[in-house]
Amino acid sequence: MQQQENPTNSLMTEDGALVAELQEREIEIEAIKQKAQDLIAGLNDRQFNWQPDAGVWSIAECLTHLNVTNNQYLPVIKNAIERGRASGLYGRAPFHHGFLGNWFVRLMEPPPKRKFKAPKVFTPPRGETLESVTPEFMRIQNEISTCIRRANGSHLAKIKIASPASKLLRLSLGQSFALLGAHERRHLWQAQQVKNHPSFPAT
Repeated sequence: MQQQENPTNSLMTEDGALVAELQEREIEIEAIKQKAQDLIAGLNDRQFNWQPDAGVWSIAECLTHLNVTNNQYLPVIKNAIERGRASGLYGRAPFHHGFLGNWFVRLMEPPPKRKFKAPKVFTPPRGETLESVTPEFMRIQNEISTCIRRANGSHLAKIKIASPASKLLRLSLGQSFALLGAHERRHLWQAQQVKNHPSFPAT
């Protein structure tokens, strides 16, 4: 009788580390954490909530939007990973993801090539404080990293995820991780433009 390969090893490198695609996502998350820390360093709540114009998000709204969005995406991603493992959806890298999903991820990268109106479910509340937003942002980044490591062994292309905002938008697990990073970079870039505005308050 042929010995069955341990499926949890099928995506791992020989030393048990994450495969290149997931390593890249981990590196991106660490860079995002550092960028966010640099962005808010020395700010007070007035600066954090300052808007350059009516209808333009503040730094607080940009970060809160990321918290709201990620808190809705993460349970879906976790469920997809566990569902994939239970169904035996394992595979070997490299994975080949669909063209449309890859295009959408690239479109999300900053600087924005096209504006998107945030779906109502992802609209951030106003008037949040640094004390409430920042720890939550960092906690979520750590949770994303945990999901990335949990996905090691999963088939990153075959496992599909529907967006919490629209069931019509379906991406692979690998694309979903890439989209989270691109979306965070987009809004951190947006927040940086607010901080760079000539009228940004000095105190």
